[in-house]
Formats: sequence, structure tokens, C-alpha cells
Amino acid sequence: MYEFDADRLQKVHQLEAEGIRCYPAGFGEPASSEALRRAAEGVDDAALAGLGSHRYAGRLLFKNEMGKAGFGRVLDRDGRLQIYVRRDDVGEAAYALWKKLDLGDIVGVEGELMRTRTGELSLHVRSLRLLSKCVRSLPDKFHGLNDPEARQRQRYVDLFVNDEVRDTFKRRSQVVRLVRDFLDARGFIEVETPMMHAIPGGATARPFVTHHNALGVDLFLRVAPELYLKRLVVGGLERVYEINRNFRNEGIDHTHNPEFTMLEFYQAYATWEDLVDLTEELLHGLVRAVTGDTTLAYQEHSISFARPFRRVGYDTLVREATGVDPRNLEALTAWWTERHPERPAPATLGRLWEEVFDEHVEHTLVNPTFVTRYPVEISPLARRNDEEPDLADRFELFVAGREIANGFTELADPVDQARRFEAQAEAKARGDQEAMHFDSDYVDALCFGLPPTAGEGLGIDRLVMLLTNSASIREVILFPTLRPR
Repeated sequence: MYEFDADRLQKVHQLEAEGIRCYPAGFGEPASSEALRRAAEGVDDAALAGLGSHRYAGRLLFKNEMGKAGFGRVLDRDGRLQIYVRRDDVGEAAYALWKKLDLGDIVGVEGELMRTRTGELSLHVRSLRLLSKCVRSLPDKFHGLNDPEARQRQRYVDLFVNDEVRDTFKRRSQVVRLVRDFLDARGFIEVETPMMHAIPGGATARPFVTHHNALGVDLFLRVAPELYLKRLVVGGLERVYEINRNFRNEGIDHTHNPEFTMLEFYQAYATWEDLVDLTEELLHGLVRAVTGDTTLAYQEHSISFARPFRRVGYDTLVREATGVDPRNLEALTAWWTERHPERPAPATLGRLWEEVFDEHVEHTLVNPTFVTRYPVEISPLARRNDEEPDLADRFELFVAGREIANGFTELADPVDQARRFEAQAEAKARGDQEAMHFDSDYVDALCFGLPPTAGEGLGIDRLVMLLTNSASIREVILFPTLRPR
């Protein structure tokens, strides 16, 4: 059974014995602290009471009693507002209740605005109600709720104790709204695709498996919505996007959570170059809208989102990092073996490029950088380049040393797609748990004709990390995945 705080629970019983409901229904629409501040702007102290009576509600986070009067600070959705409670104004019963309130209680008050001698806007309370009794002690007021794991396990406490946490998630909401507005204004429509897939696809990742009892089949939580969104483009929805939850049964670190949010969008008759331009416009505008500038402070970096962003080939970056011709498999293998004797070099050029990039390049890409010219070998859904068929018409955007977005001109050839699925299926049979399955229905869709199309996935969580100066993805996900206690 759950163990309650006996002293706090006893207070509930005492109040109820006095006829005070500790968990009443409703209160009416209260004004927010921000709305009350706006109402008081430019109004003389003497005229504030003339604005009339205001209803206000929130969580009591500070309380100071001074005999027959007292001050408190109440937190609502927009911030804190001071309240002034005097026995002669609220009456004996309400003032007795005020004296019995604990920090953490949710209260509803009504009264007129005033300013204190120090000029602080306050609500002069005329009536007071208890709206919800807090039966747990709040974190120590000097140390707060600082332990990262405790904050994430008790995000509901974290939100009302730490102002910067509320600000982070308000900014996250703002970012998602701005992304939607940006795409809607350009003729994209928002859609919803399944979260449970008979065949996981759209990314090389290990899926979560569940079981549908009525159908008697295993299903997979989606690793990406890509193949469903492209089916919609086949169907004639030429510009689609989804802000979606994806699930990947992989490790947890400061940039990875098994459940995360992605923006994926697809545009018919476009190429990867068109999406590079679109992404640059989106992020330049987002940073300016959120911060008021095009330079962003992130951890120890000052990151410029001024246009144009850098654009550079994958092979060029490998050459810069190694000093070796990236097309020379033997020389590149020797370079790798000399520096990583404990790890055998991959046997193929594409996989070796990937290892070199991951170890020696990615962390150096601080300012926004579009990396292009990816090997087809590590791009199973991207179209081959016409001039260099071993390369894909693909890009990834890196900021602050991590991937933010991945896009490409889509592979529309059903025969080529089937061959690549076959290669992925063979890799899976050899033990690669992240390799894709063969999706014959998707090949069927391509057989009807996918218009020339480009698509992209952009990580919302990592984007919000940048825009809130958060070092860990757990700081921008309300309820991140944690090890069970």
C-alpha cells in the first residue's frame, strides 16, 4: 500500500471535520498572472482598485504571516503573483484557513490589484478558498529539486519548483507550433500514419515488438513513418508532413531516448537540394523567432545560423580528417587500422567512410553544416546519383556536433528498391538487428509510380535542445525513459 505523510493527512481530516472541502470541484476561469500584469501596466497605484475584482488561482509556494495579515506567492501557468491576505478583509474563518495552509496547496482567491511599498504588484485578497490540499512536503527551498534523475521521475514537481524547466517546455511548444505554421504556409498538409507496423521500416534501427491478441500476430512500434508517408505521395498527396513519435529499441544517452519526436515531410517534384534550401530557411527563421537573433549560445559554443549554411561532401570530410584519398580502400583501411588496432576496419568503402565520419568528423561540425554525397551502401532508401551511382542524393544536417536532420531525393525505382530490401534482409539474416525487413507492399506502391520526390526527417527533441541550451535530451522530454526503480 502507498504510505502517506501522516501529519499532512491528519490536516486533511481536520479541515474536512471543520466543513472545509480539501478537493472541491471547479473554481471558475481565473485570470493568469501575466494577464493581471498587463491589466496593471500604466495604471497608477491609486487607480488599481478601480480595475475591479479579479479571480486568481495557483499553487502556494511562499507564505509569510504577520499577525493579522500575511503575504504569499502563488504560481500559475504564466508565473508568480504575490497575494496579500488580511483578516479584516477575508473574515475570521477564511483567515483561520489561511493560517492552516501549507506550501504546495492550490488556492483560489479573489480581490483587487494593489502595489506594495516596494512597488510589487499584488492581489489584495477579499475571499480565499482551498482548491486542492498538498499532502507531500515540497523540496527544500534552499536546494530545490536538483538531482537530475529525481527531477525526471517527478517532472510534475520539477515543473512547479524550477522556473527554467517550465520555460523549456513552453519553448518546445512554441517551436512545434512555428514548424507547423512554416509547413502549412507552404502547402503541406499534416497527416497521421500508424504507430504499429506489421513490417518495421523507414530507418535502419532495432524495433520494439508487441503482440496483437485478436489478430494473433506480432507488430512493431514504428521506427519511422517514412514508408507510409511516401505511400501517401503515391496516392496524390503531394506535400505531407507528420510530427510523430518514433520508437527504437536502442541505447540511452544524452542525445538518444527510445521514444522520441520527429518531423518528417515529403514534397513531390522536389530534389534534395530543394529541401536543403527549405531546411535552411526553416531553421534560420526558427532561431530568429525564438531568440531574436541568428546567433545561438549553446553550451560552450556560439553557433551562427546566418545564411547560407556550409555545404560539404562526405568524401571531402573523410579526406580532410585522414589525409587519405577516400576512394582508396587499401590506404583508408591502413589509416584506420593504425589508429584503431582494437577494431577491425569495415570491408567496404561505404561502411569505412561511416566509421571514419562517426569517430573523427561528426563532433567537429559545430556551425550548421549540410553533409552531402553519402554512400548508397548506407542510404537504402535514397536515390542514386546520376553521375556517381555509388553515391546517394542525400544530405544530413549537423549542428553542435550532432545530426539534426536527414533528407534525400527518394528512390522511386521499384526494382532498385526491391534489390536494396533484399540486401537489407540478407544483412538481417546474418545477424544485423538494425537492418530493414523486405516490405513487399511498399514495393507494390512504387510499382504504381512515385512522383519525383524528396523527403526529410528532422529531430524535434534535438532541435529543442539547441533552442533551450539543454545538454541532455532528457531535459526536453517531459517524461524520458528511465530505468525502473
